[in-house]
Amino acid sequence: MKAATMTRCSERPADLAPRDLPARWRSTAETVRPYAESAARAFDRAADELERALHTEVDELLTLTDAAEMSGYSPDHLGRLIKQGVIPNAGRPHAPRIRRGDVPRRPVRIAARREGAYDVGADARALAVRRRETAA
Repeated sequence: MKAATMTRCSERPADLAPRDLPARWRSTAETVRPYAESAARAFDRAADELERALHTEVDELLTLTDAAEMSGYSPDHLGRLIKQGVIPNAGRPHAPRIRRGDVPRRPVRIAARREGAYDVGADARALAVRRRETAA
């Protein structure tokens, strides 16, 4: 019984996003409706609630400081992007706001290996070689 439960759980798609759930729940509601109307209504209600919550979150207005924490950009840079029209201003002219759904994400950069930078792997290999030499 336990193995069957684990198998069912692993069959869930790994790429299922919260925004995909309402459609999936509505589909499930239509499948179960002929057999259990109350269960179908529960699926429909849950889908409606999740859609409202997702919509509210995306439309939340953030200050430049709050948006900066999310985006990785500075508040000044976000202000420039608003002035340039890259990001729509959801606030007033001298009190800009950014919709959560419009906040840009700064790409994560992986630092290039610098000459002379500390290398954990090389240090571990050197330590292993020294230990072998002293043991011999």
